[in-house]
Amino acid sequence: MNKYLLSVATAACLVAGTASAGSITGTIDAIGASLVNTVEGTSDISSNLGDDKLVLDAKDDAARFVASNGEARGAQLEAALTHIRTQAPDLEASDLQLAGAILAL
Repeated sequence: MNKYLLSVATAACLVAGTASAGSITGTIDAIGASLVNTVEGTSDISSNLGDDKLVLDAKDDAARFVASNGEARGAQLEAALTHIRTQAPDLEASDLQLAGAILAL
């Protein structure tokens, strides 16, 4: 009886691990695709800002902002977003998209 339970538990763990890995892979793929679209949409501005210390210093704040889905706004990120919007007033990207582009620099 114990061998049967051990076999069932092992099978359950393997299935759960596979499902979990698939879910993580799908999530990573979705995030990657989102960042690619963001970077493509803001490639002109990001190529100009790739050397900008103000923007590069905002990477940690941008990571927190993206991870919190736009809830955690840091001072360095706010300064970088203002700077980016000043440099490219016609840019129609959300703060979340810009934060993703900052992370991609």
